[in-house]
Amino acid sequence: MNVKNHIKERRLAAQLSQQELADRCQVSRQTINAIENNKYDPTLQLAFNIAKVLQTQVDHLFIAEQEE
Repeated sequence: MNVKNHIKERRLAAQLSQQELADRCQVSRQTINAIENNKYDPTLQLAFNIAKVLQTQVDHLFIAEQEE
């Protein structure tokens, strides 16, 4: 199962840069970039932190895609 995320869309809607989101979540900008590009799966705690900063819920950030 692949998991797609909508962090970039939510971050842009909140008018935050990757660096601003990273600073608020206490991670590096590179970590946020890797998550947005589906190259890194965040820990559950980091997912909750991102959701809190973006004022949403974790299940609104990540969507499981069915494999064919």
